Amino acid sequence: MLKKYIHKILMCGAISVMTFSFASCEDYLEKDPDSTVSADDAFRNFMHFQGFIEEIYNCIPNKMECYWTTSFNWGDDEVMNPNASWHVGPQFDNGNFWAWQSGNTSQDGAWLDGQIGEGPTYYNNRLWSKAWFCIRKANLGLANLPLLVDATQEERDLIEGQLYFFRAWWHFELSCYLGGLPYVDKVLDATDAKLPRLSFQECADKCAEDFRKAADLLPIDWDKTTAGKNTYGKNQLRINKIMALGYLGKAYLWAASPLMKNGAQLGGAKTYDYDTEYAKKSAEAFGELLSLVEDGKTQYALAEFDYSDIYNHVKSPSAKTCYSDIFYTMGQNFKMPGTCEAIFRGPTGNAFASSWNAAKTWGPKAVVEHDNIIHQPTANYVNLYGMANGYRLGDPEAKFDKTHPFRGRDPRFYHDIVFDGFKYVNAKITNEDKKQYQYSELFTGGNVRVVDNASRTGYFTQKLVPHTCNEFDDGYEWAAGLQVYLPYMRLADIYLMYAEACAAVGGAKGKASDFGKTAEDAINTLRDRVHMDHVPVKYTADNHTFMDEVRRERAVELAFEGFRFCDLQRWLLLTEEPYTVKTSQEFDRVEPQSWYEENDPRDAEVKNWREKTIVKRAFGTKHYWLPLKVEDTYLYPGFEQNPGW
Repeated sequence: MLKKYIHKILMCGAISVMTFSFASCEDYLEKDPDSTVSADDAFRNFMHFQGFIEEIYNCIPNKMECYWTTSFNWGDDEVMNPNASWHVGPQFDNGNFWAWQSGNTSQDGAWLDGQIGEGPTYYNNRLWSKAWFCIRKANLGLANLPLLVDATQEERDLIEGQLYFFRAWWHFELSCYLGGLPYVDKVLDATDAKLPRLSFQECADKCAEDFRKAADLLPIDWDKTTAGKNTYGKNQLRINKIMALGYLGKAYLWAASPLMKNGAQLGGAKTYDYDTEYAKKSAEAFGELLSLVEDGKTQYALAEFDYSDIYNHVKSPSAKTCYSDIFYTMGQNFKMPGTCEAIFRGPTGNAFASSWNAAKTWGPKAVVEHDNIIHQPTANYVNLYGMANGYRLGDPEAKFDKTHPFRGRDPRFYHDIVFDGFKYVNAKITNEDKKQYQYSELFTGGNVRVVDNASRTGYFTQKLVPHTCNEFDDGYEWAAGLQVYLPYMRLADIYLMYAEACAAVGGAKGKASDFGKTAEDAINTLRDRVHMDHVPVKYTADNHTFMDEVRRERAVELAFEGFRFCDLQRWLLLTEEPYTVKTSQEFDRVEPQSWYEENDPRDAEVKNWREKTIVKRAFGTKHYWLPLKVEDTYLYPGFEQNPGW
């Protein structure tokens, strides 16, 4: 409840005048008086102050490990099997947006809200509750900065920059789902606790102000600071200038987006109508960031997409980095995923959670153990993966052949998508009953097209978790060393957001004043990475057509990473067809089963290629924002419910 956290803020604000605890206020009140630490001591030096901030890092939700099974793809990108009907994704399909709140269904699988009575403590790292707690901590830290007397200027800047960043980040993440909220920028007391809700753009302005301060205070790389030498080589997750610039640009881009400019409405008529002033600010922030990256002044780069075996994610011997390592690592002693591309991440829960929870919800239950919960990509979304020649599937120049639908596709298709004939189990299967599952039969009527415990859509995905996480290849066993993590922001996302911001102002040739690349160049940078053709000229002449291509590129590059729902929302497309429809891919095989044992499945011939509707979502304008908790809307006039709820 917001009331609970406002009360906690008030209590902690009063207590902090005299004493300070590294735990929550509730824990503080249970402590022996002799265990309290004076504020003068707690905030005196860098090490103590940094210890205070570390708790905020540990509160960042891990979307893939917040429960025994979880969901985070709530747009038109994913459907789950019927046993997952209690999850937020299926509940959203039915229009029940109350489901984000713990207690409104039997679910606790969303990373937005919920408290788990049993299980690891990191299961309770949920956005709503931790946001108010961490905003309070950031404000307490900023209020106590004058007590940091035993510190260098570098150390003071590091502390202050982190606090500004976190205050803005938690506000921004909440606002993306709930709309504008009160911006708490001081330690509250009983006289000023009734803060009014701001508009999204007003809230974004406040966030941007804090992100800008953070960017000006923080270094690019903590390893190159004196203070960071004490934790040299272990500073990758610490807030830095690049993270702050990334979120500065993102806050402005979201504020520029059609929903935030025009308000919730039906019809899609305003989907290209951006606030150009905010878009310009966004482009400049991203331009500043990308100039630093491309000038070689940062530790970030696009990971290489260079594979000797794309289906098994085996990188080429000459490749120094690997695209798959952004999302998971295997056989690397549980190394934190992200490689050189992930910009903002929180800490992982533990290796056991990756192997037991996250790894077992992506494939057919015939060969994948654990709960009967399966994430499945929708056919309509998979069809956004165009052709390697750069064209969309529906374009005559794409040369898409419905009798050979898996041939010549965007290279990311082969990395991300498990399609018919794919060798799902590499190891020899000795169980006679399960030999039939060696190669995925994803055609209509195939052995892994069972709705209850396999694929409803004709596809699986292995982008975030490899297909070798099955009982025969043992990819989720301890010896495999699997670690998964879904980054909140990575460099490819920066190029995509830069392209969108520039395109909103000047179309394909739009660019920032502080970076040399145009919107079109930014998209082609990502296509160069995966070795596919550039954006066709026919898509660049018209600003709306080019924006469509920017959005399609975003859908493919960031597929299944949890961004799609908010993208459709801010583009005013959440309520519009075809984005309300989820489909399956239906087709018949031409080749015999033995053919797949000797040939590349992308070359298979099929017939009767068609789509079938699984879900059609009936959304209204109210669905552009999640509902606030009813009890919180009774706190005081001015904290009103979102429209329609």
